[in-house]
Amino acid sequence: MSYTALYRKFRPTTFGDVKGQDHIVTTLRNQIKAGRIGHAFLFTGTRGTGKTTSAQILARAVNCEEPVDGNPCGVCPMCRSIAAGTSMNVIEIDAASNNGVDNIREIVEEVRYSPTEGRYKVYIIDEVHMLSAGAFNALLKTLEEPPSYVIFILATTEVHKIPITILSRCQRYDFRRITVDEIAGRLKELTTAEQLSVEDRALRYVATVADGSMRDAISLLDQCIAFYLGETLTYDKVLEVLGTVDVSIFGRLMVHIRTGNVTESLRLLDEIITRGRELTQFTVDFTWYLRNLLLAKASEELMDTMEIPTDYREEFLQEVHANSEERLVRFIRIFSELTNKIRYASQKRVLVEVALIKLCKPQMETGTDALEDRVARVEEAIEHGVAAAPFTGTAVQSGPSALEKEALEEVTVSYPKALPEDIMEVAKNWSGISAKLPGSIKVALSSARPSVGSENQLLLVFSEAFDKEFMEQGDHLEEIKKVILSQIQKEVEVQTVLANNQKEAGMYPDITKLLNKVPVEYID
Repeated sequence: MSYTALYRKFRPTTFGDVKGQDHIVTTLRNQIKAGRIGHAFLFTGTRGTGKTTSAQILARAVNCEEPVDGNPCGVCPMCRSIAAGTSMNVIEIDAASNNGVDNIREIVEEVRYSPTEGRYKVYIIDEVHMLSAGAFNALLKTLEEPPSYVIFILATTEVHKIPITILSRCQRYDFRRITVDEIAGRLKELTTAEQLSVEDRALRYVATVADGSMRDAISLLDQCIAFYLGETLTYDKVLEVLGTVDVSIFGRLMVHIRTGNVTESLRLLDEIITRGRELTQFTVDFTWYLRNLLLAKASEELMDTMEIPTDYREEFLQEVHANSEERLVRFIRIFSELTNKIRYASQKRVLVEVALIKLCKPQMETGTDALEDRVARVEEAIEHGVAAAPFTGTAVQSGPSALEKEALEEVTVSYPKALPEDIMEVAKNWSGISAKLPGSIKVALSSARPSVGSENQLLLVFSEAFDKEFMEQGDHLEEIKKVILSQIQKEVEVQTVLANNQKEAGMYPDITKLLNKVPVEYID
């Protein structure tokens, strides 16, 4: 006897066997028990969630001679003939290959004739979104007012492509993605019935990879069982067959990236490739891992919704705490861009290597998130005993470890010079800037007002020579520059000017009074 694929062998025969769609099967069973059966149904949702299966069960149930609690009995002649595909009452049509006007006109002609046996003629049109505009128009009138003995069941994965005139004439049922727990439970039932030895961890991983599709999960499991026929199917064997990467490998990779270790990152990538892992799947999985890190960073309570192996949770939490949200967002951006490019690339490895180098070396990018990551790395290095040169942002080490050397290699933080609009931003925040300065500097600034120079300097125009001299002593001007830098993230040159009389003072307009007027004209 020929082999039957597991997803066909274990296809649900009653509504109770349909997993993860209780909101739909309960409604359909109640309709059948009450005799309030609609004439047109639309089943929509992602692949493998039970749309066609539910349609077939509904077709048997409405024609069943002795339904049991809204389910087909499975033993009456009608149930057996429909299940065997010999009944003339249930017609399944693939709209992908029968999408023309003539195909629908044939259905319209057939609808005129009542069923020779049973109560209903049921038309199941799969992938109905593939019908042409003309075909939809041909179906419209019959769908609106079919004979009492006809039921239409339309199934689609792309409901947005169906005309609103069709949607408004159907009862719509949205099939949800099936949870990992429900898929894993069904796989456990299946392997028990088949007397197969499979690790629970392996089943959960297959359920995770299936991404909400029961059919995909059963097909993947069938593939893994075939590869290791007669052996216990373990978690590592599933990884081997599916070409995916263990989550612990991602943890090791994150450590190398976080410390800026390009050599070890690329070495680990080479190890992944040598093991036969597929790079497109690697980029998808690593992006998902980064997403999990970001969600856990936002709230550790969300970890309960993630599929993190129990024996890896401690290491996962360490990575959560070691990375900032800004850094994780940058990583996700880079790998999301990579995912879009790698599918059609001939040199996939090169693209992945470039992306990993970007993660390790934020100085390669000019965006704000890359700059923040560079600053964060310098701060982390300082926390580990590495000094930083003042005002330059360049890390300076005194006997650091090799790891610290690599982490700080070429890390330089620089800020753009201020533009005229930045000087005006300083004016807007002048009271806040003054409040953050030491008391003695604030006292000296009481006789000064801010103005702007010809080369975008901030001029402090003093009316008292004593205060001007005090401000030029020591690092008082540097203190002001640092506070301004923290406020607007721009380097502003600060100079002092003495205005002895009203005429001299008029040469330097007070920019705090010009915010709501015409932009300042700079005085040469």
